[in-house]
Amino acid sequence: MYKDSVWQAKMRIKIDFNNMMHDSLGEKGIELSELEAMSPLLKSASLRMAENRHLMKWRDLPYTQDAVIEEVLAASNEFGEFENFVVLGIGGSALGPIAVQHALNHPYYNILKGSVHNRPRLFVEDNVDPEHMAALLDVLDLKRTVFNVVTKSGSTSETIAQLLIVASMLKERIGSDCLSRHLIATTDEKKGSLIKIAKQYGIKTFYIPEGVGGRFSVLCPVGLLPAAICGIDINEMLAGAAYMDKLCSTPDIWHNPAYMFALMQVGALKRGCNISVMMPYADSLRFFADWYAQLWAESLGKRFDNENNEVFKGQTPVKALGTTDQHSQIQLYAEGPNDKVISFITVEKFDFDYQIPNLFPLLDEVNYLADKNISELLLAERLATEIALTDAGRANCNIIFPEITEENIGEFIFLYEMQTVIAGYFLQINPLDQPGVEAGKIATYALMGKKGFEKEADDINKYSKEKNRNGRII
Repeated sequence: MYKDSVWQAKMRIKIDFNNMMHDSLGEKGIELSELEAMSPLLKSASLRMAENRHLMKWRDLPYTQDAVIEEVLAASNEFGEFENFVVLGIGGSALGPIAVQHALNHPYYNILKGSVHNRPRLFVEDNVDPEHMAALLDVLDLKRTVFNVVTKSGSTSETIAQLLIVASMLKERIGSDCLSRHLIATTDEKKGSLIKIAKQYGIKTFYIPEGVGGRFSVLCPVGLLPAAICGIDINEMLAGAAYMDKLCSTPDIWHNPAYMFALMQVGALKRGCNISVMMPYADSLRFFADWYAQLWAESLGKRFDNENNEVFKGQTPVKALGTTDQHSQIQLYAEGPNDKVISFITVEKFDFDYQIPNLFPLLDEVNYLADKNISELLLAERLATEIALTDAGRANCNIIFPEITEENIGEFIFLYEMQTVIAGYFLQINPLDQPGVEAGKIATYALMGKKGFEKEADDINKYSKEKNRNGRII
Protein backbone atom coordinates (compact mmCIF):
# COMPACT_ATOMS: atom_id res chain seq x y z
CA MET A 1 0.00 0.00 0.00
CA TYR A 2 1.40 3.42 -0.95
CA LYS A 3 2.14 5.65 2.02
CA ASP A 4 3.16 9.28 1.60
CA SER A 5 5.69 10.97 3.87
CA VAL A 6 3.03 12.79 5.90
CA TRP A 7 1.28 9.50 6.75
CA GLN A 8 4.60 7.83 7.62
CA ALA A 9 5.66 10.72 9.85
CA LYS A 10 2.36 10.55 11.71
CA MET A 11 2.39 6.76 12.15
CA ARG A 12 6.09 6.13 12.85
CA ILE A 13 7.44 5.15 16.23
CA LYS A 14 8.88 7.99 18.30
CA ILE A 15 11.19 8.31 21.31
CA ASP A 16 10.40 10.59 24.25
CA PHE A 17 13.73 11.15 26.03
CA ASN A 18 12.71 14.13 28.20
CA ASN A 19 13.31 12.12 31.36
CA MET A 20 16.89 11.40 30.37
CA MET A 21 17.76 15.10 30.52
CA HIS A 22 19.04 17.20 33.43
CA ASP A 23 16.10 19.59 33.53
CA SER A 24 13.71 16.68 34.24
CA LEU A 25 15.97 14.34 36.16
CA GLY A 26 18.59 16.30 38.04
CA GLU A 27 22.09 14.91 38.57
CA LYS A 28 21.46 11.67 36.66
CA GLY A 29 20.27 13.63 33.63
CA ILE A 30 22.24 14.78 30.61
CA GLU A 31 22.96 18.47 30.11
CA LEU A 32 22.33 20.11 26.72
CA SER A 33 25.90 21.37 26.78
CA GLU A 34 27.07 17.77 27.10
CA LEU A 35 25.34 16.83 23.86
CA GLU A 36 27.12 19.70 22.13
CA ALA A 37 30.44 18.57 23.62
CA MET A 38 29.91 15.10 22.14
CA SER A 39 30.27 16.43 18.59
CA PRO A 40 33.73 14.84 18.08
CA LEU A 41 32.37 11.50 19.33
CA LEU A 42 29.50 11.74 16.85
CA LYS A 43 31.89 12.39 13.99
CA SER A 44 34.08 9.48 15.04
CA ALA A 45 31.09 7.11 15.28
CA SER A 46 29.76 8.25 11.89
CA LEU A 47 33.17 7.64 10.34
CA ARG A 48 33.33 4.13 11.78
CA MET A 49 29.79 3.38 10.60
CA ALA A 50 30.92 4.32 7.08
CA GLU A 51 34.26 2.48 7.27
CA ASN A 52 32.66 -0.73 8.55
CA ARG A 53 29.65 -0.67 6.26
CA HIS A 54 30.86 -3.86 4.56
CA LEU A 55 30.63 -5.62 7.95
CA MET A 56 27.02 -4.49 8.43
CA LYS A 57 25.13 -5.99 5.50
CA TRP A 58 22.03 -6.03 7.71
CA ARG A 59 21.76 -2.33 6.84
CA ASP A 60 21.18 -3.32 3.20
CA LEU A 61 18.44 -5.86 3.91
CA PRO A 62 15.51 -3.45 3.34
CA TYR A 63 16.74 -2.85 -0.23
CA THR A 64 18.52 -5.95 -1.56
CA GLN A 65 16.12 -8.83 -1.06
CA ASP A 66 13.57 -8.68 -3.87
CA ALA A 67 14.55 -12.12 -5.17
CA VAL A 68 14.79 -13.49 -1.63
CA ILE A 69 11.32 -12.22 -0.75
CA GLU A 70 9.89 -13.84 -3.86
CA GLU A 71 11.53 -17.14 -2.87
CA VAL A 72 10.37 -16.84 0.74
CA LEU A 73 6.77 -16.18 -0.29
CA ALA A 74 6.86 -19.12 -2.69
CA ALA A 75 8.15 -21.35 0.11
CA SER A 76 5.49 -20.05 2.49
CA ASN A 77 2.87 -21.25 0.02
CA GLU A 78 4.63 -24.54 -0.68
CA PHE A 79 5.06 -25.42 2.99
CA GLY A 80 1.85 -23.70 4.07
CA GLU A 81 0.00 -27.00 3.72
CA PHE A 82 1.82 -28.43 6.74
CA GLU A 83 0.18 -28.31 10.12
CA ASN A 84 3.36 -27.35 12.00
CA PHE A 85 6.40 -25.22 11.23
CA VAL A 86 9.22 -25.70 13.75
CA VAL A 87 12.28 -23.46 13.93
CA LEU A 88 15.38 -25.20 15.26
CA GLY A 89 17.83 -22.48 16.26
CA ILE A 90 19.28 -20.57 19.18
CA GLY A 91 20.07 -16.93 19.97
CA GLY A 92 19.15 -14.59 17.13
CA SER A 93 17.90 -17.52 15.07
CA ALA A 94 15.12 -18.00 17.62
CA LEU A 95 14.56 -14.73 19.48
CA GLY A 96 13.74 -12.63 16.40
CA PRO A 97 11.14 -15.02 14.96
CA ILE A 98 9.51 -15.42 18.39
CA ALA A 99 9.30 -11.65 18.94
CA VAL A 100 7.87 -10.91 15.48
CA GLN A 101 5.28 -13.68 15.71
CA HIS A 102 4.00 -12.59 19.13
CA ALA A 103 3.96 -8.93 18.12
CA LEU A 104 1.94 -9.32 14.93
CA ASN A 105 -0.20 -12.45 15.27
CA HIS A 106 -2.86 -13.48 17.75
CA PRO A 107 -1.32 -14.45 21.11
CA TYR A 108 -3.09 -17.82 20.85
CA TYR A 109 -2.27 -18.24 17.17
CA ASN A 110 -1.44 -21.94 17.48
CA ILE A 111 -4.74 -22.73 19.20
CA LEU A 112 -6.78 -20.80 16.63
CA LYS A 113 -5.48 -22.69 13.59
CA GLY A 114 -8.32 -23.73 11.30
CA SER A 115 -10.87 -21.40 12.84
CA VAL A 116 -9.26 -18.00 12.25
CA HIS A 117 -6.32 -18.71 9.92
CA ASN A 118 -5.24 -21.54 7.69
CA ARG A 119 -1.50 -21.30 8.24
CA PRO A 120 0.88 -23.72 10.01
CA ARG A 121 1.30 -23.49 13.75
CA LEU A 122 4.70 -22.04 14.73
CA PHE A 123 7.01 -23.57 17.32
CA VAL A 124 10.54 -22.39 18.11
CA GLU A 125 12.77 -24.97 19.79
CA ASP A 126 15.79 -22.99 20.91
CA ASN A 127 17.17 -24.96 23.85
CA VAL A 128 18.59 -28.46 24.14
CA ASP A 129 16.71 -29.34 27.31
CA PRO A 130 15.87 -32.99 26.51
CA GLU A 131 12.57 -33.02 28.38
CA HIS A 132 11.31 -29.90 26.62
CA MET A 133 12.29 -31.21 23.21
CA ALA A 134 10.69 -34.59 23.93
CA ALA A 135 7.49 -32.83 25.01
CA LEU A 136 7.33 -30.88 21.73
CA LEU A 137 7.96 -33.95 19.60
CA ASP A 138 5.28 -35.81 21.58
CA VAL A 139 2.57 -33.41 20.39
CA LEU A 140 3.64 -33.11 16.74
CA ASP A 141 2.56 -35.34 13.89
CA LEU A 142 5.90 -35.54 12.05
CA LYS A 143 4.18 -36.33 8.76
CA ARG A 144 2.51 -32.92 8.96
CA THR A 145 5.55 -30.99 10.24
CA VAL A 146 8.39 -29.14 8.52
CA PHE A 147 11.53 -28.18 10.45
CA ASN A 148 13.49 -25.02 9.61
CA VAL A 149 17.08 -25.56 10.79
CA VAL A 150 18.77 -22.19 11.32
CA THR A 151 22.46 -21.66 12.05
CA LYS A 152 24.68 -18.98 10.47
CA SER A 153 27.89 -20.87 11.14
CA GLY A 154 26.31 -24.12 10.03
CA SER A 155 27.86 -25.86 13.00
CA THR A 156 26.13 -24.53 16.14
CA SER A 157 26.27 -27.48 18.54
CA GLU A 158 22.76 -27.12 19.94
CA THR A 159 21.08 -26.72 16.56
CA ILE A 160 23.05 -29.50 14.86
CA ALA A 161 22.19 -31.83 17.77
CA GLN A 162 18.49 -31.00 17.28
CA LEU A 163 18.82 -31.61 13.54
CA LEU A 164 20.41 -35.03 14.07
CA ILE A 165 17.63 -36.09 16.45
CA VAL A 166 14.83 -34.80 14.21
CA ALA A 167 16.31 -36.18 10.99
CA SER A 168 16.71 -39.60 12.59
CA MET A 169 13.09 -39.59 13.75
CA LEU A 170 11.85 -38.45 10.34
CA LYS A 171 13.75 -41.20 8.53
CA GLU A 172 12.54 -43.82 11.03
CA ARG A 173 8.86 -42.82 10.98
CA ILE A 174 8.37 -41.56 7.43
CA GLY A 175 11.15 -42.97 5.27
CA SER A 176 14.78 -42.50 4.32
CA ASP A 177 13.95 -40.14 1.44
CA CYS A 178 11.75 -37.71 3.42
CA LEU A 179 14.33 -35.14 4.51
CA SER A 180 13.99 -32.88 1.46
CA ARG A 181 10.25 -32.65 2.12
CA HIS A 182 10.36 -32.05 5.87
CA LEU A 183 13.51 -29.94 6.34
CA ILE A 184 14.48 -26.39 5.34
CA ALA A 185 18.01 -25.08 5.98
CA THR A 186 18.83 -21.42 6.67
CA THR A 187 22.59 -20.99 6.83
CA ASP A 188 25.75 -19.59 5.26
CA GLU A 189 26.02 -20.20 1.52
CA LYS A 190 29.52 -21.69 1.69
CA LYS A 191 30.63 -22.53 5.23
CA GLY A 192 29.63 -25.09 7.84
CA SER A 193 28.15 -28.56 8.13
CA LEU A 194 24.53 -27.59 7.45
CA ILE A 195 25.13 -26.45 3.86
CA LYS A 196 26.90 -29.75 3.15
CA ILE A 197 23.99 -31.74 4.57
CA ALA A 198 21.47 -29.62 2.65
CA LYS A 199 23.28 -30.21 -0.65
CA GLN A 200 23.68 -33.93 0.00
CA TYR A 201 19.96 -34.45 0.71
CA GLY A 202 18.46 -31.85 -1.63
CA ILE A 203 17.06 -29.77 1.24
CA LYS A 204 15.50 -26.40 0.42
CA THR A 205 18.01 -23.75 1.52
CA PHE A 206 17.94 -20.04 2.33
CA TYR A 207 21.14 -18.09 2.81
CA ILE A 208 22.15 -15.70 5.57
CA PRO A 209 24.19 -12.95 3.87
CA GLU A 210 27.78 -12.21 4.79
CA GLY A 211 27.93 -9.36 7.29
CA VAL A 212 24.62 -10.33 8.92
CA GLY A 213 25.35 -11.71 12.38
CA GLY A 214 22.81 -13.81 14.26
CA ARG A 215 21.55 -11.00 16.45
CA PHE A 216 21.08 -8.77 13.38
CA SER A 217 19.39 -11.44 11.25
CA VAL A 218 15.66 -11.03 11.87
CA LEU A 219 15.12 -9.04 8.63
CA CYS A 220 16.76 -11.71 6.45
CA PRO A 221 15.37 -15.24 5.81
CA VAL A 222 16.05 -16.15 9.46
CA GLY A 223 13.05 -14.05 10.49
CA LEU A 224 11.28 -13.47 7.19
CA LEU A 225 10.53 -17.12 6.45
CA PRO A 226 8.77 -17.93 9.76
CA ALA A 227 6.91 -14.62 9.53
CA ALA A 228 5.72 -15.29 5.98
CA ILE A 229 4.75 -18.86 6.88
CA CYS A 230 2.46 -17.40 9.55
CA GLY A 231 0.87 -14.84 7.23
CA ILE A 232 2.82 -11.74 8.30
CA ASP A 233 3.43 -9.12 5.58
CA ILE A 234 7.23 -9.17 5.28
CA ASN A 235 7.26 -6.48 2.59
CA GLU A 236 5.70 -4.07 5.08
CA MET A 237 8.29 -4.99 7.72
CA LEU A 238 11.11 -4.21 5.30
CA ALA A 239 9.39 -0.98 4.24
CA GLY A 240 9.35 0.10 7.88
CA ALA A 241 13.04 -0.74 8.24
CA ALA A 242 13.83 1.31 5.12
CA TYR A 243 11.90 4.27 6.50
CA MET A 244 13.81 4.10 9.80
CA ASP A 245 17.09 3.89 7.86
CA LYS A 246 16.11 7.13 6.13
CA LEU A 247 15.41 8.80 9.48
CA CYS A 248 18.75 7.58 10.84
CA SER A 249 20.76 8.88 7.87
CA THR A 250 20.83 12.56 8.86
CA PRO A 251 23.89 13.87 10.72
CA ASP A 252 21.60 16.06 12.86
CA ILE A 253 21.16 14.16 16.14
CA TRP A 254 17.98 16.09 16.93
CA HIS A 255 16.35 14.39 13.95
CA ASN A 256 18.24 11.09 14.04
CA PRO A 257 16.54 8.71 16.53
CA ALA A 258 19.30 6.07 16.53
CA TYR A 259 22.11 8.53 17.28
CA MET A 260 20.11 10.37 19.92
CA PHE A 261 18.93 7.14 21.57
CA ALA A 262 22.49 5.80 21.67
CA LEU A 263 23.74 9.08 23.17
CA MET A 264 21.10 8.88 25.88
CA GLN A 265 21.98 5.29 26.80
CA VAL A 266 25.73 5.91 26.83
CA GLY A 267 25.21 9.13 28.82
CA ALA A 268 23.21 7.18 31.41
CA LEU A 269 25.89 4.49 31.51
CA LYS A 270 28.55 7.09 32.22
CA ARG A 271 26.41 8.24 35.17
CA GLY A 272 26.42 4.78 36.70
CA CYS A 273 23.30 3.36 35.05
CA ASN A 274 24.89 0.06 34.10
CA ILE A 275 21.53 -1.75 33.85
CA SER A 276 19.13 -1.14 30.97
CA VAL A 277 15.52 -2.23 31.46
CA MET A 278 13.12 -2.68 28.56
CA MET A 279 9.52 -2.54 29.80
CA PRO A 280 6.81 -2.88 27.15
CA TYR A 281 3.26 -1.93 28.15
CA ALA A 282 1.82 -4.45 25.69
CA ASP A 283 1.92 -8.21 26.00
CA SER A 284 2.43 -8.48 22.26
CA LEU A 285 5.83 -6.77 22.56
CA ARG A 286 7.09 -8.63 25.62
CA PHE A 287 9.37 -10.95 23.62
CA PHE A 288 11.16 -8.03 22.03
CA ALA A 289 12.72 -7.56 25.46
CA ASP A 290 14.33 -11.01 25.05
CA TRP A 291 15.49 -10.09 21.54
CA TYR A 292 16.88 -6.80 22.85
CA ALA A 293 18.69 -8.53 25.72
CA GLN A 294 20.80 -10.56 23.30
CA LEU A 295 21.38 -7.66 20.91
CA TRP A 296 22.51 -5.28 23.65
CA ALA A 297 24.49 -7.71 25.82
CA GLU A 298 26.34 -9.52 23.05
CA SER A 299 27.16 -6.32 21.18
CA LEU A 300 28.28 -4.08 24.05
CA GLY A 301 29.64 -6.43 26.71
CA LYS A 302 33.36 -6.28 25.87
CA ARG A 303 36.56 -6.77 27.84
CA PHE A 304 38.79 -4.82 25.45
CA ASP A 305 38.36 -1.54 23.60
CA ASN A 306 39.50 -0.81 20.04
CA GLU A 307 43.03 -0.09 21.31
CA ASN A 308 43.15 -3.45 23.10
CA ASN A 309 42.95 -1.80 26.52
CA GLU A 310 41.12 -3.79 29.21
CA VAL A 311 37.96 -1.78 29.85
CA PHE A 312 35.12 -4.22 30.76
CA LYS A 313 32.44 -2.16 29.04
CA GLY A 314 28.75 -2.93 28.83
CA GLN A 315 25.29 -2.39 30.21
CA THR A 316 23.24 -5.31 31.54
CA PRO A 317 19.85 -5.67 29.79
CA VAL A 318 16.85 -6.62 31.92
CA LYS A 319 13.34 -7.40 30.74
CA ALA A 320 10.15 -6.30 32.47
CA LEU A 321 6.48 -6.12 31.50
CA GLY A 322 4.00 -3.41 32.33
CA THR A 323 1.81 -3.59 34.31
CA THR A 324 2.87 -7.00 35.62
CA ASP A 325 6.23 -5.83 36.92
CA GLN A 326 4.82 -2.75 38.61
CA HIS A 327 3.85 -5.37 41.20
CA SER A 328 7.28 -6.99 41.08
CA GLN A 329 10.34 -4.99 40.01
CA ILE A 330 9.33 -1.31 40.21
CA GLN A 331 9.89 -1.13 43.97
CA LEU A 332 13.56 -1.89 43.30
CA TYR A 333 13.77 0.56 40.40
CA ALA A 334 12.23 3.40 42.39
CA GLU A 335 13.96 2.97 45.74
CA GLY A 336 16.88 0.60 45.17
CA PRO A 337 20.29 1.49 43.70
CA ASN A 338 20.08 4.27 41.12
CA ASP A 339 21.90 2.18 38.51
CA LYS A 340 19.17 1.62 35.91
CA VAL A 341 17.71 3.31 32.86
CA ILE A 342 14.17 2.18 32.03
CA SER A 343 12.89 2.18 28.45
CA PHE A 344 9.10 1.99 28.42
CA ILE A 345 7.29 0.94 25.26
CA THR A 346 3.83 2.43 24.82
CA VAL A 347 1.14 1.49 22.29
CA GLU A 348 -1.35 4.29 21.73
CA LYS A 349 -4.01 2.30 19.87
CA PHE A 350 -4.83 -1.38 20.32
CA ASP A 351 -6.72 -3.53 17.83
CA PHE A 352 -9.26 -4.39 20.51
CA ASP A 353 -10.38 -2.72 23.72
CA TYR A 354 -12.82 -3.34 26.56
CA GLN A 355 -15.03 -0.76 28.18
CA ILE A 356 -15.16 -1.45 31.90
CA PRO A 357 -18.79 -2.04 33.01
CA ASN A 358 -20.44 0.03 35.73
CA LEU A 359 -21.71 -2.95 37.74
CA PHE A 360 -21.43 -1.54 41.26
CA PRO A 361 -22.30 2.19 41.04
CA LEU A 362 -22.61 2.58 44.82
CA LEU A 363 -19.06 1.37 45.53
CA ASP A 364 -16.69 4.30 45.18
CA GLU A 365 -13.74 1.90 45.57
CA VAL A 366 -14.46 0.41 42.14
CA ASN A 367 -16.80 2.70 40.21
CA TYR A 368 -14.03 5.20 39.39
CA LEU A 369 -13.07 2.64 36.71
CA ALA A 370 -16.57 2.42 35.24
CA ASP A 371 -17.11 3.32 31.60
CA LYS A 372 -13.39 3.76 30.94
CA ASN A 373 -11.50 1.59 28.48
CA ILE A 374 -9.08 -0.95 29.85
CA SER A 375 -6.38 0.53 27.58
CA GLU A 376 -6.84 3.81 29.50
CA LEU A 377 -5.97 1.97 32.69
CA LEU A 378 -2.89 0.42 31.07
CA LEU A 379 -1.66 3.79 29.76
CA ALA A 380 -2.42 5.50 33.07
CA GLU A 381 -0.37 2.85 34.88
CA ARG A 382 2.57 3.48 32.56
CA LEU A 383 2.42 7.25 32.95
CA ALA A 384 2.08 6.91 36.72
CA THR A 385 5.19 4.70 36.79
CA GLU A 386 7.08 7.21 34.62
CA ILE A 387 6.14 10.06 36.98
CA ALA A 388 7.12 8.09 40.09
CA LEU A 389 10.49 7.11 38.65
CA THR A 390 11.22 10.64 37.41
CA ASP A 391 10.33 12.11 40.82
CA ALA A 392 12.79 9.62 42.32
CA GLY A 393 15.52 10.81 39.93
CA ARG A 394 15.54 7.60 37.88
CA ALA A 395 16.43 7.81 34.18
CA ASN A 396 13.66 6.70 31.84
CA CYS A 397 12.48 7.14 28.27
CA ASN A 398 9.46 6.06 26.25
CA ILE A 399 9.31 4.41 22.82
CA ILE A 400 5.87 5.20 21.40
CA PHE A 401 4.04 3.00 18.88
CA PRO A 402 0.95 4.69 17.39
CA GLU A 403 -0.22 1.10 16.82
CA ILE A 404 1.42 -2.27 16.24
CA THR A 405 1.85 -2.92 12.53
CA GLU A 406 4.34 -4.77 10.34
CA GLU A 407 5.82 -1.44 9.28
CA ASN A 408 6.29 -0.21 12.85
CA ILE A 409 7.86 -3.51 13.88
CA GLY A 410 10.32 -3.15 10.99
CA GLU A 411 11.10 0.39 12.16
CA PHE A 412 11.64 -0.78 15.73
CA ILE A 413 13.99 -3.61 14.74
CA PHE A 414 16.10 -1.37 12.53
CA LEU A 415 16.19 1.43 15.13
CA TYR A 416 17.54 -0.88 17.81
CA GLU A 417 20.09 -2.49 15.52
CA MET A 418 21.38 0.94 14.49
CA GLN A 419 21.50 2.42 17.96
CA THR A 420 23.25 -0.67 19.34
CA VAL A 421 26.13 -0.40 16.88
CA ILE A 422 26.36 3.38 17.32
CA ALA A 423 26.44 2.97 21.12
CA GLY A 424 29.33 0.52 20.65
CA TYR A 425 31.27 3.07 18.66
CA PHE A 426 30.55 5.75 21.27
CA LEU A 427 32.02 3.32 23.85
CA GLN A 428 34.99 2.71 21.54
CA ILE A 429 34.52 -1.04 21.45
CA ASN A 430 33.67 -3.46 18.63
CA PRO A 431 29.90 -4.05 18.72
CA LEU A 432 29.99 -6.61 15.91
CA ASP A 433 31.97 -9.46 17.48
CA GLN A 434 31.29 -11.78 20.45
CA PRO A 435 34.58 -13.28 21.69
CA GLY A 436 33.04 -14.27 25.04
CA VAL A 437 30.45 -16.39 23.25
CA GLU A 438 33.12 -17.98 21.06
CA ALA A 439 35.11 -19.03 24.14
CA GLY A 440 32.10 -20.96 25.42
CA LYS A 441 31.57 -22.59 22.02
CA ILE A 442 35.19 -23.75 21.91
CA ALA A 443 34.92 -25.24 25.40
CA THR A 444 31.74 -27.06 24.34
CA TYR A 445 33.46 -28.51 21.26
CA ALA A 446 36.31 -29.74 23.48
CA LEU A 447 33.98 -31.28 26.06
CA MET A 448 31.99 -33.08 23.37
CA GLY A 449 35.10 -34.49 21.70
CA LYS A 450 35.15 -32.53 18.43
CA LYS A 451 38.29 -33.08 16.37
CA GLY A 452 40.79 -30.24 16.45
CA PHE A 453 40.06 -29.27 20.05
CA GLU A 454 42.26 -31.83 21.85
CA LYS A 455 44.43 -29.21 23.59
CA GLU A 456 41.36 -27.43 24.95
CA ALA A 457 40.05 -30.80 26.15
CA ASP A 458 43.31 -31.42 28.05
CA ASP A 459 43.07 -27.97 29.66
CA ILE A 460 39.49 -28.68 30.74
CA ASN A 461 40.50 -32.03 32.25
CA LYS A 462 43.19 -30.26 34.30
CA TYR A 463 40.63 -27.66 35.40
CA SER A 464 38.16 -30.37 36.46
CA LYS A 465 40.79 -32.30 38.42
CA GLU A 466 41.90 -29.17 40.25
CA LYS A 467 38.30 -28.25 41.09
CA ASN A 468 37.56 -31.75 42.36
CA ARG A 469 40.72 -31.66 44.48
CA ASN A 470 39.49 -28.53 46.24
CA GLY A 471 36.28 -30.34 47.11
CA ARG A 472 34.24 -27.23 47.90
CA ILE A 473 30.80 -28.76 47.37
CA ILE A 474 28.25 -29.08 50.16
